[in-house]
Amino acid sequence: MSKAQTAPTQAGYPMFLLMNNVIQNYAWGSTTSVNQLFGIENPTHEPQAEVWMGAHPNGCSTVNIHGQATKLSTLIAQDMDAFLGTEVATRFKELPYLFKILAAEKALSIQVHPNKQQAEQGFALEQQQAIPLSAAHRNYKDPNHKPELVYALTEYQAMNGFRSINEIIGHFSQLAIFELQPLLDELIAHQTPQGLAAFFSGLLSLEGQQKENALTALLVKARELNSPLFSLIATLEKQYPNDIGLFAPLLFNVITLQPGQAMFLDAETPHAYLQGTGLEIMANSDNVLRAGLTPKYIDVQELIACTRFTEKPSDSLLLDPIERDGILEYPVPVNDFKFAIITASNHNAFDVQSAEILLPLETTLVLTHANGETCVVEKGRSVFIPAYAKHYTMSCTGRVARAYSE
Repeated sequence: MSKAQTAPTQAGYPMFLLMNNVIQNYAWGSTTSVNQLFGIENPTHEPQAEVWMGAHPNGCSTVNIHGQATKLSTLIAQDMDAFLGTEVATRFKELPYLFKILAAEKALSIQVHPNKQQAEQGFALEQQQAIPLSAAHRNYKDPNHKPELVYALTEYQAMNGFRSINEIIGHFSQLAIFELQPLLDELIAHQTPQGLAAFFSGLLSLEGQQKENALTALLVKARELNSPLFSLIATLEKQYPNDIGLFAPLLFNVITLQPGQAMFLDAETPHAYLQGTGLEIMANSDNVLRAGLTPKYIDVQELIACTRFTEKPSDSLLLDPIERDGILEYPVPVNDFKFAIITASNHNAFDVQSAEILLPLETTLVLTHANGETCVVEKGRSVFIPAYAKHYTMSCTGRVARAYSE
């Protein structure tokens, strides 16, 4: 047998590693949702915005090895072939995904994530310029792309992708805002990706009195029209006053996922999570280019360069699963991660090709291995299964989320 197959088991490493996960207390997070859904305590009543499950340096999970808390990244680095599987270890050289519980009480910033080539080039350039990774104006924290999938646990409101140019023109024509008329006239004359890029860039670049007047006129119209779309703008204004991102619902598709629905978010596509609790899985990256609903730095030029100005039809937003024997597999178009929901299992057998993370959503999960090892995972706890486990059997009367890669 190879070293990759034997090293961990010879060292007495288990087949199932219960994870202790970092909770990120971002200001937009809910103080109650994670506790209500998963029973995770919140004695200080801080916002529990995200629970990170993975090996990202900004919030690495730990596992118990020989009685000691060990970072998952440290453990994986000891023998990547064994823990990740040879193919994944060779291709990515790290756990290639980050799995999260995300609970938004307020809207997150409007974001665009670069594609792989843009991230590699942008990261290399900023490294060459010696911009500190912690600098507020730094765009690229790593050389990786950040495609994402979100799976709703509650009603989950979000924005994803540009509306049709016709819709955008209709919304802004209805507003009839003097300060925006030159931009709108140009878009009407050039209904192309380039025309949309110019309109978006011009909107984000508004400053001073011109910006203030445009936002004031928007909010006056929002109160007058009193539609769900303009009610959303009024809600966002309470969270992010005087923010140019308040125009975003007129530009982007607004969708409310029902519990159990999922959505994929491509690189180069503007999006924002507005409210709700869900599961999120993404490539292991922290690259974010912001476009509004934030007090943080917005690099309009870089944002425009990394945005795909194409219409995203609203009927294409949901990601329909493929169902096989009670397993819902979500067909994501990247190889960094795969995601599935096991609806219920009674000693179902699974093969392990790469490192996996399992999260029971409603009831206790019991795992067993052919070597006799068992593991009980309570609702809301996650478990890391290394590639060297090869196989396991699962029993759970409720749903289990499965994060893995191929």
